[in-house]
Amino acid sequence: MKDLERALADITAIRSQMARGTEFRGYGPVTVAATGLLALLAGTVQALYLPDPLAFPLTYLGLWVGTAAIGVVLAGAEMIARARRVHGGLADEMLYAAAEQYIPAGVAGTLTTVVLYRYAPQALPLLPGLWQIMFSLGIFASCRSLPRGMFAVGVWYLAAGLAALALSAAMPFSPFVMAVPFGIGQLTMAFVLYRATGESDEE
Repeated sequence: MKDLERALADITAIRSQMARGTEFRGYGPVTVAATGLLALLAGTVQALYLPDPLAFPLTYLGLWVGTAAIGVVLAGAEMIARARRVHGGLADEMLYAAAEQYIPAGVAGTLTTVVLYRYAPQALPLLPGLWQIMFSLGIFASCRSLPRGMFAVGVWYLAAGLAALALSAAMPFSPFVMAVPFGIGQLTMAFVLYRATGESDEE
């Protein structure tokens, strides 16, 4: 019985190692591009209907957290479907490895938002920059299983996040500080994925 358990554990470890060494193709370029357009739409909504976000920080957070949640749901649903189609029997291991790389950055971003809102509301204008930096860390953590060009996308988000921090005092909660970096970043990511896979979501 112990030999069987050891063999099963070895097989699980081998599958996990294979998943970590295989390029993950669960991200669809069209859906990733749609999340970029969603960010641009959210920036437009903010510019039109929330001209003074400093006076309504909870509304600002609701807009952008809601936008992020929609993007995660869209990307996650397609990621599961594509992984099962493309990676077959390794799909579960590939999905677990992809989630393991991104989740720490997502959890850190969520907890930072809660802590700043609860204990340091005067520092809330730093959030756009912090979100972008944490997103870049998630991309960097995933680079080994994504197309090579994804490293440049991580660099973009890191640079944009640092610029947003520098502008946080002069342009607090500006819609451009969120919409432009995420719009350009996600569209660039979609282009990298399309060039790497050579396929569209219609296949």
